[in-house]
Amino acid sequence: MTFRYDFAPTPFGDALAVFSDEGIVRFDLSESEDPSVPWLLESVSRQLHAVPEPDPGAADDLTSLLEDYFGGEPVRFDDRLALDWRLAVGFSRTALATICSIEWGQTLSYGEVAVLAGHPGAARAVGTACRLTPFSIIVPVHRVVRSDGTPGHYGAHPERKRFLLDLESHG
Repeated sequence: MTFRYDFAPTPFGDALAVFSDEGIVRFDLSESEDPSVPWLLESVSRQLHAVPEPDPGAADDLTSLLEDYFGGEPVRFDDRLALDWRLAVGFSRTALATICSIEWGQTLSYGEVAVLAGHPGAARAVGTACRLTPFSIIVPVHRVVRSDGTPGHYGAHPERKRFLLDLESHG
């Protein structure tokens, strides 16, 4: 299996996109102004047990989808991109696959996702799956909110979650 990477622009800065022969395997919004910082690629390399090779242009299709999405078009990424789920296993994968079905502009609570994923009472596990998703934006974990309807967090950036929810509510 070979892995390659490229960068895709978002309103939050360039994001690291890692691809396998099967599809996109990781899409990371960087915590850094420079997404090419070595620790980001090192983290992905540890998870994959392989070092992705640079492949400028690999993210062109994703970039086009992101432009549509951030332009207000209701893109369902998993319908248009092959996802390689190798970094999401067990209940996390089930929860993330369930989250893919949440429509543009809609939200579900962590508890509601747990019920739909077949594990009532696993709201915290859904939260963990959202926090650790290998597919920022592509799997719309921003559409999962607290039971009282408040957005909650989005990693260390609740403002990003609010931005994405606001984008979709106006689309």
